Amino acid sequence: MPENIKKALEEQIKQLEYELTTELPAEIKRAVALGDLSENAEYHSAKQRQEFVNARLGQLKKRMGELAMVNLENIPRDKVGFGSTVVVYEEAKDAETTYKLVTSEEADVLKGLISTTSPIGRGLLGKEVGDEATVVTPTGKRLMEIKKLWTIHDGTPEV
Repeated sequence: MPENIKKALEEQIKQLEYELTTELPAEIKRAVALGDLSENAEYHSAKQRQEFVNARLGQLKKRMGELAMVNLENIPRDKVGFGSTVVVYEEAKDAETTYKLVTSEEADVLKGLISTTSPIGRGLLGKEVGDEATVVTPTGKRLMEIKKLWTIHDGTPEV
């Protein structure tokens, strides 16, 4: 798992756990002291936030577990996969575009960082130099030809 992603997830988990164990109990206690719980907006709001924080904590911990199981040695050395930098040519645009496939937490389309779970990421996965990929995006189908490829094993390319 990329270290920056691990740290970001750990920080989010730490903040949410603090909120769940310290801030929300105090908020609920204050709301209970106000009286009648059936019409107590503060109480209901705090309880809803508590449910949300619990659910979000579960999601983040599950994601940490999923990312911890990623074995970089299983990523192909000659095909597009997680961590790959790919130069594609789109005839419709008559232009080359460079993408790097990253986790959903790192994705930033404006910087060319696309998630492996995005339409373009999924369309490029498993392709080799010279292959064409038909990618279905919300704006329609896009035909991309793989021109250059650097996998996670090659290091960062000079593009």
